[in-house]
Parts: sequence; structure tokens; C-alpha cells
Amino acid sequence: MMSESRWWDVVVPIVAAAIVAPILVLSELDGLDRMLVAASAALLVVAYFGFGRRLRQRSSTSLAVVFVVLVTISIGIGVTAAPFMAMLQTLAYPLVWVSVDTRRGGVLGSIAIGFGVFVGFVAHGGFTIESLWEGILSGGLAVVFATALGLWISSIAEYGQERARLVTELTAAQSQVEALSRDRGAAEERERIARDIHDTLAQTLAGLVLLSERAGRQARDGRTDAAAETIATIEQTAREALAESRALVARMAAVPADDALAAAIERLAARFRAEVGLAIDVEVAAGVDLDREQQVVLLRCLQEALANVRKHARATVVLVTVAHDGEGIRMTVRDDGVGFDPLAARTGFGLDGISDRATLAGGDVEVESAPGHGATLTILLPPAGVAA
Repeated sequence: MMSESRWWDVVVPIVAAAIVAPILVLSELDGLDRMLVAASAALLVVAYFGFGRRLRQRSSTSLAVVFVVLVTISIGIGVTAAPFMAMLQTLAYPLVWVSVDTRRGGVLGSIAIGFGVFVGFVAHGGFTIESLWEGILSGGLAVVFATALGLWISSIAEYGQERARLVTELTAAQSQVEALSRDRGAAEERERIARDIHDTLAQTLAGLVLLSERAGRQARDGRTDAAAETIATIEQTAREALAESRALVARMAAVPADDALAAAIERLAARFRAEVGLAIDVEVAAGVDLDREQQVVLLRCLQEALANVRKHARATVVLVTVAHDGEGIRMTVRDDGVGFDPLAARTGFGLDGISDRATLAGGDVEVESAPGHGATLTILLPPAGVAA
């Protein structure tokens, strides 16, 4: 707005001088008419700097009326002295339209200027048919053209303002979406960390409790060798828990650092064998192709499945198989325990956590069980490199 005002500050006096100078230099006007021509241009410049410029900075009906009246008088005086001064319309109409802040004000201002031109022609030539027609044609056509052009430019300006408003709203909406996305990401990260803690540290600590209870019973019964063996298992499990906690802090998988899935599953099964005495058989097909994240998903799901067997199934034998099939990689955990109703309401986190992990990895989970007939949990993951 400030740069636009400065542009008009330069244009108004230059254009007014460019219109008046040829008349004063080339025309054969008498002294009075020359004074009126110069006064006309000067009044237009004074009207702009005194009132029009202020209108561009703040809206005021009284300022607008005074400005339009002064411009109209300026045009009327100039045309009265020299009809060529009707050229001042080329400056007067744009000034009115950019100074007033409503379309109605622009139209009324244009009509007033046209009326001033008409009066000037009549005053210059008298009340003759010729002067009346000159006034009507010069002022009337200019009013029509200026009004049409002013309304068109105003509509473009309003459209631009509306676009600017929409862009501002869109920018604000994008900022809100980004904030919501960050919040959602933080919530998902908290859920992921909660699952990691549940599937690693919580399960390991639960195993330590069971082993500690076993060591206590063995010590009370005088079985020192068995108690020492159990304490060694506790030490090993505690070291694994420490490694898991460090891995969580580093946002790494709490599993062995190598990519040997079969070996990692066997180590996990060995831990549960030592903790609860389960007979766990592991069968992993050769050449199972899984990326690091998918291996983590399978190991987490297996850890939670074995924990559920330990806590609820009262099973004696568990079979873990990992193999290819036509859809991807399939891991099955089958036990001979008491079974349960998969459709019944659940209060634990285990199966829901397994399902969430598999779904986030683009996979699926199937549960088959019935009371008294054991349970089979199947996790299906897409082949490595396939987007979820």
C-alpha cells in the first residue's frame, strides 16, 4: 500500500503537468484562461495530496465528498477555459476509483466528474446545441467507460483479496494439519514404545519373577545345585533385559543384532524353555526373506504369543513354524493347552498388541482355538520389500 501511494504521488503531478503544459505553450489563450487552466491542474493536484491520499490510508465519507467535489470543480474550471482540458478525465477517474473504498462511491464520483465536464463545455460554448452535444458526448461516454472499467477492476481486486484470504486460511489449515500430524505421530510413537516395553522388558521381568520364585523354592528344599542353575539363568535373563533396555533407548530392536531369524527364534524359545519348562519345537524354513523390521515384528509377536501360552494355556508342548507360502511369510504358534474362545471379550493386551504389530507391517493375524482344544496363532507378513 505504501509503495502504491508513492507511485500515485509521482504520477499525479507529472500527468497533470503533461496535460497542461502543451495548452499553455501552444494554445492562443488569453491571460485569464491561462490562469484558469493552471489553476485547474493545481486544484486537482491539491485535491489529491490534501484529501485523496488520506482517503487511501483511511476510509471517510466526508473526505470522499470533499475530494470528489474538488476534482469535479477542477475539471469544470479547466474545460471552461479550454475544452482540451477534458483530458484531465484520464487522471481524475482513476484517482476517484482508487481513493474511495466502495463501488457505489466510484460510480457516484464518476458521474460527478462527467457532470463537471458537461458544465465546462456548456460554460465554454454557451447554451448551444453544439456545446450541449460536446458536453454530453465527452462527459457521458467517459462516465460509461470509466464506470465499466472501474467495476471490472474492482471485481478483479476483490477476487484477488478473496484469493489472498483463502490462501491465508489454507496456510492456517495446513499448520493445523501439521500440528495434528505431529500429535498423531507422537501418539503412535508412544504406542510403539508401550508395545516394545510390554513385549520386551515386561515379559523378561515376568520371567525373572518366575525364575526367582523357582530359585527360592529350590533353595528352601535344599536343592542347591538346581537353585544355582536357576540363579545362573536369572543372571543370563537379566543381562538380556539390560541389552533390551539399551536397545529401546537407542530405538533399536530388542533382539540380537544379527539377521539370522532362525537363531533369534531359537534363543527366544530357549529362554521360555528355561523359564517354564515348556517343550518348544522350532521349525524355520531355509531362505526366509524378511527385512529387519519384519524380523522384529515376527520376534515380538512370537514373544507375546509364548508369554500368553505361559500365563494362560497350561500347555506342555508348543510348535513354532516359519515358512513361505503363496502370500508371503507365515509364522504359526500352536500349543496343546486348554484353549479359549477367540470371540470372547478380552481384557489383556497380548493378542491386541500382536494384531496391531502385524497390521502396521501390512500383515494379518488369525486365531483358531476352542475350549479344551489348544490354540493356533498365525501371523502372515508380505514378502520383503512389498509396501504395506
